[in-house]
Amino acid sequence: MKTQLEQAREGIVTPQMAAVAADEGVSCEYVREQVALGRIVIPWNRISKPRVAGIGAGLRTKVNASIGTSSDIVDYQAEVAKARAAKESGADTLMELSVGGDLDRVRREVIAAVDLPVGNVPLYQAFCEAARRYGDPNKLDEELLFELIERQCADGMSFMAVHCGINLYTLERLKKQGYRYGGLVSKGGVSMAAWMLANNRENPLYEKFDRVVEILKRYDTVLSLGNGLRAGAIHDSSDRAQIQELLINCELAEIGREMGCQMLVEGPGHVPLDEVEGNIKLQKRMSGGAPYYMLGPISTDVAPGFDHITAAIGAAQSSRFGADLICYITPAEHLALPNEEDVRTGVKAAKIAAYIGDMNKYPEKGRERDKAMSKARRDLDWQRQFELALYPEDAAAIRKSRVPEDEQTCTMCGDFCASRGAGKLFAGYLCGDKL
Repeated sequence: MKTQLEQAREGIVTPQMAAVAADEGVSCEYVREQVALGRIVIPWNRISKPRVAGIGAGLRTKVNASIGTSSDIVDYQAEVAKARAAKESGADTLMELSVGGDLDRVRREVIAAVDLPVGNVPLYQAFCEAARRYGDPNKLDEELLFELIERQCADGMSFMAVHCGINLYTLERLKKQGYRYGGLVSKGGVSMAAWMLANNRENPLYEKFDRVVEILKRYDTVLSLGNGLRAGAIHDSSDRAQIQELLINCELAEIGREMGCQMLVEGPGHVPLDEVEGNIKLQKRMSGGAPYYMLGPISTDVAPGFDHITAAIGAAQSSRFGADLICYITPAEHLALPNEEDVRTGVKAAKIAAYIGDMNKYPEKGRERDKAMSKARRDLDWQRQFELALYPEDAAAIRKSRVPEDEQTCTMCGDFCASRGAGKLFAGYLCGDKL
């Protein structure tokens, strides 16, 4: 069977493309054309057949939520609960990133629990299994790695973050620049770097990239080119090692597209706001417009406990300048394994950030909801305000918890409600679109 990309090039509008068009309010032909060019991807899997989410040019910025066990906390039911919480809170995609316990089990239970497109990082399980089998993750056999990629795709993975761009050349760049302020923060990146240095061998995911592509093509799984050298500190943003890996990933995106595989490119990380636009423009230029998956980005290093906010600020900027998929960050980032409430908070912060970005990315169609909310607030129409809110239940719960004496107002202003007072003064002057 042919992939979405191959069918799009043949002029075929697949059911998945039609579903994206209907969801986004664009034409089927537009989606087909952009999929054919590699500027839109549709995370999919022939086996699991998840709910469709289009990612890329001209579409809403999507939000990914990441969950998964650690070596310290293994609770399969908790991960399933987090997956469901992510969906309920509005996540468009999900990444299952477990490194503790029975990794096949948790992956399969999460895929079965939600209809979201689910992604993962195959290096995690590969190095975990090598450590269990041989007592040393650096004894990983590359055949085990490719077997795992196949096994995970067969389980229903819709997209897969594969660390193909970290190679011996990028590691030389890292060494020659004097390492980093914040070190390396990618589990997959560090594990692959350790393997390459211990074995004095090239990364097999880079060396045999065509083999990776052929496996994912069999399932129509999107290949997300992971950034193992992403910056974990704003002072490391845009350093030579990071940009070198980005350059390689953009080259690989072109090669993968030519082979008929849908391709995503992943981005950093920790990024100061003045570098966000440049980073996205560079990726788009070098990759031929491949969809960009931004992790965060976290915009300052000094707010642990509030990194859902630092990331939301970066995410709004990223969405504004063309990022296509945002990976949420939770309040637990840098501190602990996220719990269910962290997941809900992280998704909501990222969804709001993506909405703000899209308002400015697509100003001609992205601000009508805000205009309607303004009128509802002016007119003290509380029910309409809740209908227009991104998270109406949260808004209604706050109002209900502090009931005003006058139902028309709120306890912020009470008798001094500016909207009520001004409405009495100027309501007769309303005209045109302001009515």
